[in-house]
Amino acid sequence: MLKVDVLEEMTDILFRAEKERVEIKKLTEQYPELTIETAYTVQESLVERKRREEGTSFSGWKLGLTSKAKQRMMGVHEPSYGRLLSNMEVNLEDPISVAPFIHGKIEPEIAFVMKRDLDGPVVTVADVLNATEYVIAAMEIIDSRYENFNFTLPDVIADNSSSSRYILGKVKCDVREIDLERMGCVFKKNGEVCSTTTAASVMGNPARAVAWMANKLLTRGQKVRAGEVVLSGALTGAETFNENDTFSIRFDGLSGFDVTFTK
Repeated sequence: MLKVDVLEEMTDILFRAEKERVEIKKLTEQYPELTIETAYTVQESLVERKRREEGTSFSGWKLGLTSKAKQRMMGVHEPSYGRLLSNMEVNLEDPISVAPFIHGKIEPEIAFVMKRDLDGPVVTVADVLNATEYVIAAMEIIDSRYENFNFTLPDVIADNSSSSRYILGKVKCDVREIDLERMGCVFKKNGEVCSTTTAASVMGNPARAVAWMANKLLTRGQKVRAGEVVLSGALTGAETFNENDTFSIRFDGLSGFDVTFTK
């Protein structure tokens, strides 16, 4: 159990790093007692402070590190989850300024929007599909506050799993009308293909990633609720962006979209 003063210290470090756009050292170097479970407590405290001080509201969840390749690259051994706030959502028509980010990167995702709560005792893939109102193409902007984008699993969890912004497409699709394992995805930067993949790159099926998170939340007395957005995890590696870069995603059976970055 974290002492209140230590929890507040870590929360303040992470909150100020994002606000002031400055890199920080890994929390685990200063607070070796930071475990995965205590990191989720820090995350909750950080998001609550952001919600309170920024006058925003909770809008959903995001999964991170859902592919084995990404886990190996970052030196971690399991996925993570983070929280989304309404002021993180970017309007699809608006250009995105590069100014707020430290290590900004963008990645393609499939978002689930829920029509029912995901309750226990155990949430299955079938439960996720039955509780989904629709799925929609999405992109997530991630931005670690740690030096050189380097961290342990507890570090990244405390930092709200590198959450920063998210963009949703316009075309809503019935989850039963798409193939959540074989559906293809093409991710482009400035018209050039960065990556091609299938939906199965996210834990074999993105709905399986949502179920994994739902079960983790239940162990902490929390749950995914009706109306919330869930970003199910990156289908490809994240791409660094700069001013004037344009990114596009296209899916088989799920409409894609483009975004552009400005100064």
